[in-house]
Amino acid sequence: MRKIFDIHMHFPRNWEKPDSDPRPLVENLYKQAKAAGITKANFLCGGRWGISHETSIKHAQRHPDLFIPTAMIDPETTTPARLKELRAMGYRGLKMIGVQRDYDCEAYFSVYETAQKFGWPILLHMGVIGGGIDYRVTHPRRNSEAAEGLRRAQSGVFAQPRNMSATRMRPFHLDTIANNFPRLRLIGAHLGGTGNYDEAASVARWRHNVYFDFSGGTTIERHAVERRLIGHEIGFEKLIFGSDTQPEKIAEHIRRWDTIFDLLDVPEDARERMWWSNGAELYGEEPIAWMKKPRGTAKTAAIRVAPLRKRAAARSAAARSQKTASAKKPAAKRAR
Repeated sequence: MRKIFDIHMHFPRNWEKPDSDPRPLVENLYKQAKAAGITKANFLCGGRWGISHETSIKHAQRHPDLFIPTAMIDPETTTPARLKELRAMGYRGLKMIGVQRDYDCEAYFSVYETAQKFGWPILLHMGVIGGGIDYRVTHPRRNSEAAEGLRRAQSGVFAQPRNMSATRMRPFHLDTIANNFPRLRLIGAHLGGTGNYDEAASVARWRHNVYFDFSGGTTIERHAVERRLIGHEIGFEKLIFGSDTQPEKIAEHIRRWDTIFDLLDVPEDARERMWWSNGAELYGEEPIAWMKKPRGTAKTAAIRVAPLRKRAAARSAAARSQKTASAKKPAAKRAR
């Protein structure tokens, strides 16, 4: 039976009744995810647009077989001391979205430095933040469900002014972060975000610890095929499945990607990496496979290297010895 690591699963929330008890929603998510075949999930909890980190992790810890608690944070207000508290609670990673400055702003470097120290991966939203209605596929004037969606959006959090911009959440920002924090594991969401695919492919190509999830719905799935993003522009080792959808749609999401992988003739070992190994290795659920030592390999004898000062002294002594030997050597007789 295959394993699936879901790198992008949100803590469920009733947006119309944000103060309601989330337990039924969490239990439903757990049930739907397990039924869909999810083995482990990067569970994005609390802090921003939701209940507190302290409360949300209690819900996550009821199902340790599935949920890996990851803290959604605002880097404007989150200090290294707070990150230390989050680690003590049991959080194992971070999620960032809707930042007020570019991701690679130096004001956020203390967050990245601390995450690198803790060994925490960071999932970062890329591109335009969705929500409400997808006007590419529908419009309230011709669809009653879209009209209802617009009504909810206009009466909720999305109707409020928001200091957010897709230009602050671009894949090239991950290049800056990766260069400054080479051991920090970064996951860009949604294949870099619509409009950013070339940037995502470029950064994934050259930065060792930068990955991308392929969550984001049918538009990004179509682009993944049409623009040859899976395994061609972005290598299989840099791609991770993420659902980022309603609980009841997780299984459908997985089925669509199975179909896409069939159409693209993706090799079985590459599928296993995208479904499970890449995410599991990032979060320490599996050892990094390619770094394992082959069985039966003979140990290489250790080479003892003298310190630099000793080596320099040895070279000087050898030079003096050679000079002395040359001086004592009798001069050769000239040939007559």
